[in-house]
Amino acid sequence: MLEGLRILDLTWVLGGPYAGQLLAQLGADVIKVESPSGDPSREIPPYFFDGDSSFFLSVNRGKQSVVIDLKTPGGLQAFYDLVRESDAVIYGYAPDVPERLGIDYESLRKINPRICVGALIGLHDNGAYARAPAYDLIVQALGGIMSITGSPDRPPARVGYQIADLAGGSFLALGVCAALAGRSATEGSHVQISLLDCQLALLTWQAQNYFISGEVPAATGSRGPMIAPSEVFRAADGSYLAVSPTGTKFWTKFCEVIGLPELAEDPRFATRLDRLQNVEALAQILSERISARTSEEWLERFAEQRVPVAPVLNVEQALRQPLAQFRDMTETVVNPSTENTAEFLGNPFKYTTSKPLPYPPQCGEDTADVLRSVCKYTDTRIDELSADGSIGVPHDATV
Repeated sequence: MLEGLRILDLTWVLGGPYAGQLLAQLGADVIKVESPSGDPSREIPPYFFDGDSSFFLSVNRGKQSVVIDLKTPGGLQAFYDLVRESDAVIYGYAPDVPERLGIDYESLRKINPRICVGALIGLHDNGAYARAPAYDLIVQALGGIMSITGSPDRPPARVGYQIADLAGGSFLALGVCAALAGRSATEGSHVQISLLDCQLALLTWQAQNYFISGEVPAATGSRGPMIAPSEVFRAADGSYLAVSPTGTKFWTKFCEVIGLPELAEDPRFATRLDRLQNVEALAQILSERISARTSEEWLERFAEQRVPVAPVLNVEQALRQPLAQFRDMTETVVNPSTENTAEFLGNPFKYTTSKPLPYPPQCGEDTADVLRSVCKYTDTRIDELSADGSIGVPHDATV
């Protein structure tokens, strides 16, 4: 757990803030450092709650928010003073920006030798790629994932959520944790995470299959390219079941449950390789069989024999299923500013000391408190910095 560690989160939109929220869920004290205009994701349509976009709310729980203008001498000094009292900094700027702002690793380590810096970039850190836009869809396209997603007879498809941004955030959080664990008593470290690197890394066995065989992976819809049967089938009520009875034990039980025990001995389907080589014939048989009963009937039968079959749920069904409740993966949180309540996703890290994160912060709501408590700024100094625009303090904040 990361209790007692302070992270300065200068990221915005999705990937970087997701990393910051993961670090908060792991117990770190995360301070979100926003520009005077705020994180632009606060205004992403179409859904809003208490003035903030649901997009912003999804990845900024458990943080404090301070507004600092890094382009002003007073703002930069305030940030340096925070760095002096912190353990790590994460940001998602274009590769050349941190040095221009004076917040690159070499600059920050002079202020705090033990600081760890996590930098999230899009593609590469020099040459023409350094300034290339790296939106999630672009990275999915360059990372090969779109070519293996969707149906083979349809155009390439994006993953249904921003897998490039979210994977990058996950790798960033992991990299920062490793940097913190590995720093010495006198020296921190710098880790750089590229969104494209993360997508290529996630190709894992797809890439290894290509390296060994030379065959280029292609989209197969819901069908698994290395296991058969492993795909979705439509039941009599129109809903879909995901079927994946991997291995001899589950395959045999599956055949018994659907009332076709002879399939397990059929020479076309006797081994894993046989089933893979004859997957079209197998899929036709199973499609006809499963379409004869409702999903509820099938699921009851499969559950009795512990066969790996599950309903294909939509987002609402996934969030409302009993498992999500058992695992505390939905939480109701109060916005202290309005006393309104909203639902959020829960913490995937289940430590004995884990507790729900507080509501995402309003822009700059903690500026004065953080600078006062962490940097020991006086109220007079805070007033001075606020007056010249170096920091942002909400009008109703007590200074």
